[in-house]
Amino acid sequence: MSTDGAAPAAKVEIRSLSRSFDGLDVIRDLSLEVREHEFVSILGPSGSGKSTTFSVLTGALAPSAGEVLVDGRPLGRRRDQFAYMPQKDALLPWRRIIDNLTLGLEVMGVRRPEARRRVRPLLETFGLAGFERAYPFQLSGGMRQRAALLRTVVQDRGVLLLDEPFGALDALTRAQMQQWIEEVRGRHQWTVLLITHDVREAIFLSDRIYVFSPRPASVLACVDVPLPRPRTIETLTDPAFTRIEAELLGTLLQRG
Repeated sequence: MSTDGAAPAAKVEIRSLSRSFDGLDVIRDLSLEVREHEFVSILGPSGSGKSTTFSVLTGALAPSAGEVLVDGRPLGRRRDQFAYMPQKDALLPWRRIIDNLTLGLEVMGVRRPEARRRVRPLLETFGLAGFERAYPFQLSGGMRQRAALLRTVVQDRGVLLLDEPFGALDALTRAQMQQWIEEVRGRHQWTVLLITHDVREAIFLSDRIYVFSPRPASVLACVDVPLPRPRTIETLTDPAFTRIEAELLGTLLQRG
């Protein structure tokens, strides 16, 4: 935190980003930022370019125009600042949980014994202690998502990119996961950029929320979420929560 009252510098800054496919603009002149230890969400209609934005950050796509800065420096060809968790848990059914958890590290060149050593201290925090030898089909949906998140976090990258990680869960499990990630994130002080269609999820988890327009994506609004942390089930009934929800829904419905 700056001592002169200024906002901290951006960890990630997207400047005037554009991306098109065969002449079709998907992202146009998009700018946003994520500060160190901040949880930022992206809300927007389906097909508005949210996942395309992540694809640019991870290097799966090159921008048509604009740039991405990480810690004030152009991203260039380096993508090792980002750990990406896709919508589906993508656990390999033939690998036991412990070996699914080490997969990202192994891809990075870490030998399996060392990867297991790094994973084991996190098993208790992620509610997976005792399930190391299980296969994915033996775990609940919430446990599979926690495993996918642990696999992402243990890579020790600067920024977590979470692409609708709870979208496939039932309402109760999703609420439990939201509460859990709020608790764990607070302890670990991750820097997170989340894609979600769930307005309440975005408010509950975020420090700030960017609202994307329909394609081609640009930023319609950037909404601060000044609710105190840690957030609990009572946060959902806070008048400030309701006010932010109405503001976001109004913006989405007006331009949907």
